[in-house]
Amino acid sequence: MFRSLFATARNCGFLHSVQQGYIYQQKFSLVNIKLKWVKDRTMDSVVVGKRDLKAAGILVSIIYSSSECCVPIYRLYRHRGQLGLPDDLKLAAFIRRYPNIFVESSFLDSGGSPVPCFGLSREALKIHRQEVDVLWENRFEFRDRLCRLLMLTRDWMLPLQTIDQLKWDLGLPYDYQHSFVMNHPERFSFVRLPDDRVGLKLLFWDDRLAISELEKNASRQQQEEDIKNRTFAFPISFTRGFGLKRKCMEWLKEWQKLPYTSPYTDASHLDIRTDISEKRVVGVFHELLHLTLHKQTERKNVSNLRKPLALPQKFTKAFERHPAIFYISMKNDTQTVVLREAYNGGELVQKHPLVKIREEFASLLKKGLLDRSRGVYKKSIDANLVGEV
Repeated sequence: MFRSLFATARNCGFLHSVQQGYIYQQKFSLVNIKLKWVKDRTMDSVVVGKRDLKAAGILVSIIYSSSECCVPIYRLYRHRGQLGLPDDLKLAAFIRRYPNIFVESSFLDSGGSPVPCFGLSREALKIHRQEVDVLWENRFEFRDRLCRLLMLTRDWMLPLQTIDQLKWDLGLPYDYQHSFVMNHPERFSFVRLPDDRVGLKLLFWDDRLAISELEKNASRQQQEEDIKNRTFAFPISFTRGFGLKRKCMEWLKEWQKLPYTSPYTDASHLDIRTDISEKRVVGVFHELLHLTLHKQTERKNVSNLRKPLALPQKFTKAFERHPAIFYISMKNDTQTVVLREAYNGGELVQKHPLVKIREEFASLLKKGLLDRSRGVYKKSIDANLVGEV
């Protein structure tokens, strides 16, 4: 039996890949290469506006799912930490930026003071219902996205807090724990973690999903010899005007030729002090960003993934060492990591239907902000007051 298994592994090239990997480990230590950050206006443009889009989208979901048609500001304030807004920006001030999305009214509290209350406009309701329809039509695809996220982890499990940080990027419903996870009891289970937090665990491994995007695209993007040896190279592109020194060019060329370790396989045999281990780290984040709708996420959203993904210390340094694969945008007072290959100029190469709806929502936000600055809504309010008099 063991001879049969050994022969099968040899015929499939598995032992060759492992042995080759160990050879490379001994040969290629982690080269101390530092590449400068260069501003890329085109890549920055794909990040601008995403903070407000996310915050407004979450607020719409909260109000829509409420049993009341209008939600008091103090109830919305409970969710402020999930919105990602600047600390010095009042929540009510943000909501009032978009009067074509949020309809304001008020009621008197027990002390006779007016309490702001916010509902949704017809336009906002229309777009959100379209979003709900898309989520339902693509529910199995989003189920698989969540499965693949958990499959990247060592124990097929993540704290809900960590998933919450990524749910908007992944396209999951705001209330995914109830409206989504509960509909797939055969795939997911809530568990109590050692630190007493609640986590989400994947119940079984699906080989069909354990194929990375780099592997899927290998047939058309890689050389035949590279496919045979599993020395896949990542698609790269530099910011215009990026000057790469000869030493760095030679290192990058050699690094791209190193064996590729799938992010869905056990990598405990790799020495973290080697470039081949770093290529695995890059592969993990390359796959993670492919799971997101906009192929981007805030750097802080992955800060809690080191242990679950079995990553070394200071693992996010990989973003800085590989500016041809990842771009770090400093817009919105935070650092956002963008997968370069996913964009052609400022446009996504492949747009998910949910992305198209978000773009429509973003246009509505922009229009509301512009109309408000022109005093359109003030005039409308004044006209209503005159009519009442």
